[in-house]
Amino acid sequence: MKQKRNYPALQVSAKAERAIKNGHPWVYGEEIKSVTGTPENGGLADVFAGNAWLGTGFYNDQSKITVRLLSRNANDTFDEKFWARRVSYALDYRRTVMPGEDFQCCRLIHGEADQMPGLTVDRYNDLLSVQVLSLGMERVRDVVLQALYDRLTQMGESIRGIYLRNDVALREREGMEQYKDWWPIPGKQIPGSAVTEIVENGVRYLVDVENGQKTGFFLDQKYNRQAVARLAGGKRVLDCFTHTGSFGLNAALGGAEHVLSVDISPSAIDMARENARRNGLTNIDFQTADVFQLLTDLCTKKSHEFDFIILDPPAFTKARETAQRAAAGYKEINLRAMKILPRGGYLATCSCSHFMPDREFRFMLKDAARDAGVSLRQIEARQQGPDHPILWNVPETEYLKFYLFQVV
Repeated sequence: MKQKRNYPALQVSAKAERAIKNGHPWVYGEEIKSVTGTPENGGLADVFAGNAWLGTGFYNDQSKITVRLLSRNANDTFDEKFWARRVSYALDYRRTVMPGEDFQCCRLIHGEADQMPGLTVDRYNDLLSVQVLSLGMERVRDVVLQALYDRLTQMGESIRGIYLRNDVALREREGMEQYKDWWPIPGKQIPGSAVTEIVENGVRYLVDVENGQKTGFFLDQKYNRQAVARLAGGKRVLDCFTHTGSFGLNAALGGAEHVLSVDISPSAIDMARENARRNGLTNIDFQTADVFQLLTDLCTKKSHEFDFIILDPPAFTKARETAQRAAAGYKEINLRAMKILPRGGYLATCSCSHFMPDREFRFMLKDAARDAGVSLRQIEARQQGPDHPILWNVPETEYLKFYLFQVV
């Protein structure tokens, strides 16, 4: 196919050609063989292999990912109607897979998985929290957010404000500054508060989109928390790395005899305690502690005071270079949990790092079980919710591993 646009043209390597034809949307700097014209950072460029046009995408030579493909349809024109279509596709999908109350609190746009590279939009009731992590998307941000607001309004959804959580170091690698601020919705006043209340699985939370972690809350474990709640009835639960209490609160609401939720952050524990109060839950307590040390102490005691342990640690690795060290950390906490649990006890364990592939995570769990002298009876293997969709031809969109076991 010959070039049909007046964009700068990039010739790419055979490796990049194979990746694009297999559906991967990224071109790395070292894969670009030659450039015709003068591409502008944040602007559009056409990608070619010989005379074959492979697609059009955002260009940025300051980024390791130099091109993020937007389209392989030669008839696309990247105007307001194009972005309105992309937004509508994303929202229609969410309304299908996150019906009813779930649509009030979910991820509306998930970057490459919605063909909007570098853009994350999370909905928390009447507030949207937005992160823009690619320069090209920053250039069209206002068009996309206006289309998003307009479409939600047409759907009968009430949005009070849109907050930009662009306080992410990755932006600097793209040549952008970090900041936090409201995006002004035309014709509406800037909200007086960045705090709203959400309901997830029947649990109420306060979410602060200005100061909360990531975009304000961790939405990807929604249905995994629900799975924990289904098993928690009558159990004595230890909820490790609780952050603001979400797994523990679901277990408590699910009828646990008692829940102890632990985190090293005093401010996170304060918020978790407030969330418990908000839900009227009295079968849950909170402790500020180093989870690694707590698990070590419980191993030493050998008291089997818990029969359900939840391990939801932060990502132990964000790079391939540290994956081996991260695997040791995951093994340490899982090994100790398996030793603490009585035979017949239950374990929920997960990793949110893309650089800890499922195959290696499963190998680590087998290794830990062998060293603990137990067997694992798998109840469920789960991933992130469908509002964080996985594209099979883009491995980077698959990151969350979640397992429920009985220790036998």
